[in-house]
Amino acid sequence: MSELARRKQPLNLSIVHVDPEGFVAHYLPWLEITAFITAQRLVEATAPADGVPPALTGQQLADGAVHKIGNDTLMAFCMTAAMNGDGAAVDSVEAALLDRLGKDFPGSFGLWHFRGDIPAPVTLDDFVGQAGKKMLAGEIAPPPMRGGEAWNTGLRFLEKAQGSNFKAEILYPLALWTRAKWEEVTDKGVAFMAHIETNLPMLREALQEPRNDAAFIANMLLLGAPAVEIDLQDDVQGMLRSLARR
Repeated sequence: MSELARRKQPLNLSIVHVDPEGFVAHYLPWLEITAFITAQRLVEATAPADGVPPALTGQQLADGAVHKIGNDTLMAFCMTAAMNGDGAAVDSVEAALLDRLGKDFPGSFGLWHFRGDIPAPVTLDDFVGQAGKKMLAGEIAPPPMRGGEAWNTGLRFLEKAQGSNFKAEILYPLALWTRAKWEEVTDKGVAFMAHIETNLPMLREALQEPRNDAAFIANMLLLGAPAVEIDLQDDVQGMLRSLARR
């Protein structure tokens, strides 16, 4: 587990800072250690004498469990790149992994959600990928729709972060992105806000929160929903209320 932490730390940093070279350099070592620990738990592997987990074989690189970890990892990078509008970073990572591992590299399916055209998204990954695809391409919704689109993207990214191995690495950039989006709504988007006299003061007050964390994101989504005329379903409202508690 100490080796897992040692290998994950630089990968974490590459995701937070959208560093494609760092990500590519530490991607395979991360897949190796997670695959090795999984094999150990299944009593299919023992600790090597030199303490270094073995490189992944071709068969292991095609294994579903390795692809699952790869999808989660690559989607985390794509999400933070999308929040920074850095399409070139994703292009660089994709090119490097294609060159080293071929078109069916672990994580390729996760990346596909940000590349493919999904006219009717169904899964959470579909929604996250298609929102991220627009952000990576620099496609910005017109002002009347901008607040609602930012709200939906924030919710989907928050939901995805909750189930990721890179939860903290997604949440911090997401909090910064959320703050920037709602500052824009309360500044330049006031004309398109519903019930301005009620919602604008509450949103501006909520933006005074200095902490950039899941509670801040959830609270902005709770307060922002009526401002952009989104009716919260009971399960979504419950989830956001739970996360917003400090």
